[in-house]
Amino acid sequence: MPYIPTVAIIGQPNVGKSTLFNRIVGKQIAITDDMPGVTRDRNYALSEWTGHPFMLVDTGGLVPDPEGAIELAIKEQALIAFEEADVIIFLVDGRAPINREVEDISHLFHKTEKPFLLVANKMDGEKHEYDMYEYVKLGFGEPFPISAAHGRNVGDLLDEVVARFPAQHTTATDIADNSIKLAVVGRPNVGKSSIVNAILGYDKTIVTPVAGTTRDSIDSKFKRNGQEFTIIDTAGMRKKSRVLQASGVEYFSNVRTIKSIHQSDVVLCLLNAEEGVVQQDHKILSYVRENYKNLILVVNKWDLVEKDHRSMNIFRKNIREKLNFVDYAPIIFTSARTKRRVFNVIDKAVEVYQESQRRIPTAELNKVVEQAIAYQPPPSVGRRFCKFYYTTQVRVAPPTFVFFVSRPDLIQESYKRYLYNQLRRAFRFEGVPLKLIFRGKTPPK
Repeated sequence: MPYIPTVAIIGQPNVGKSTLFNRIVGKQIAITDDMPGVTRDRNYALSEWTGHPFMLVDTGGLVPDPEGAIELAIKEQALIAFEEADVIIFLVDGRAPINREVEDISHLFHKTEKPFLLVANKMDGEKHEYDMYEYVKLGFGEPFPISAAHGRNVGDLLDEVVARFPAQHTTATDIADNSIKLAVVGRPNVGKSSIVNAILGYDKTIVTPVAGTTRDSIDSKFKRNGQEFTIIDTAGMRKKSRVLQASGVEYFSNVRTIKSIHQSDVVLCLLNAEEGVVQQDHKILSYVRENYKNLILVVNKWDLVEKDHRSMNIFRKNIREKLNFVDYAPIIFTSARTKRRVFNVIDKAVEVYQESQRRIPTAELNKVVEQAIAYQPPPSVGRRFCKFYYTTQVRVAPPTFVFFVSRPDLIQESYKRYLYNQLRRAFRFEGVPLKLIFRGKTPPK
């Protein structure tokens, strides 16, 4: 799979780590879906600069215990970042004098072989840069001056960061890898490792009743009916409040899970049949939906539920009501312990992947759109009307449809949902998110 580097921002509190994080992520990621539950307050996010994707991590999320040793907490987050990150941004307040916390962190940088940049923040103009030269005493040379709040020199900083990424070599394995990438995600102790072990037929990962046993994202290869798969058993995604209070290992486990989702072709999101849908399931799936990932909902531990002939339909209805923003995802009830329907999940993943690669002929697509518009024309805004010219599919995975119209600004969200539902009804795309784009076009003469 393509390797996505990790960039960590390290520094003492109140030097602008979150401001820099938001500046970089805000310029690179545009959330266009106005859907419920989309989490926008993460401390890690996939970003991109000059065609180079990377996972950005704000270690400021690891708040030291106010009753504990601040020095130890800072040291822990720095050590974990050194282990996980490919490039580190050592951020300091260029206007403030060097203090003991900065010196403690700098000692760790003297010992690491990881590439890093000493960056002086709050340099709003050249006149402020004289203050930052005190940091030359740390022994890392001249700091790189930026203003995260105003964006000054942030682009130049990202150029330097990207230049320090590890060389990405395309190997024969990468070329020959036609496997379908499956990310197994869910909250802790929902049975992810047990499902993986049931599929593989042996204990690839440690399985215990303790939530959070799996700390790393582990790749495993297998083949079924001639199709190769790469399955990733990810650490459970915890609530953000718990992650902030957890150790650095827990924090970066969430980062690895996010990276696994981005690298996957199909996400298998496990739900606990004993507990039903909870808020954390909603947040995990919001992230999957926000990033247009193919999805299957897997209800595990179904063997532990007291049930009758109506139970499955009742549970399915409950899922659809609570997770209506992923109503396109198929639902499969399984038991990792008994292996019941476990391989149905894999067979369905193949179907979903193939659906995501499907292209709709332009003539067939426009026929459906024209019928939808004829049945329910777009509402006018005052005396202004939006005219639809034609529609085309511009890409797959996710299937992306561009509507060429006279006035994109006049199309209301409710009408976008109507067209989305019409496309879904006509072409189904089970398990596959659809992306709709409305683009202005000069009317033909």
